[in-house]
Amino acid sequence: MGHPSMRFHLITLFTEACEPYLSASIIGRARSEKKVSVDYQNPRDFVANKWGKVDERPYGGGPGMVLQALPIVKATEKALGARKGKKAVVWFSPGAKPFTNKEADVLLKYDEIALVCGRYEGIDERAKSMLRTLGALKVYSVGEAVYTGAELPAMAIIDAVTRRIPSVLGKEASVEERRIASRAVYTRPEVLEYKGKRYRAPKVLLTGHHANIDTWREKKEK
Repeated sequence: MGHPSMRFHLITLFTEACEPYLSASIIGRARSEKKVSVDYQNPRDFVANKWGKVDERPYGGGPGMVLQALPIVKATEKALGARKGKKAVVWFSPGAKPFTNKEADVLLKYDEIALVCGRYEGIDERAKSMLRTLGALKVYSVGEAVYTGAELPAMAIIDAVTRRIPSVLGKEASVEERRIASRAVYTRPEVLEYKGKRYRAPKVLLTGHHANIDTWREKKEK
């Protein structure tokens, strides 16, 4: 089937935390069908010391350790390589612009996306300026919570972008946010019994009257 139409690169110290999810279900199938590729670069492979040390104490004091800039930048440079195409580098920050469906559509326009997964107390801020030379720098937050590392947000972005690639979900209508779709969904049986109570699916969904169903879904979303 040729080369993947989109390449994701995770810059991470913890490949093993990402690969099980990215090998399963829809993303795994998209990878096997070469609609996307996912690879990894470990910043530890880009340091000179024999211990693979990539962090140091922060200047100015403070708790924890900070990831050094150059191992991150060199790993990203290696990931993006010399191939032609539009390239983006994703940097995560809890206070940044939220990642949304609209931003997923923006990323869909790129051929290569490197996602920089920080850990500990973060990454030396100078890395951000260096990364701008490698591709369009996109700074996002994924939710308001602070995570142990950016691997979870990175996988969320890969998931959101991959499912928008034509043919990954089989048909465009499967991308829920591009159609009228209530978050409340129901399936068989029509009536469920649990602890003496009966729980019934909304009758409008059983009518086959698509205009009425769409009206119901629109109201349900408000």
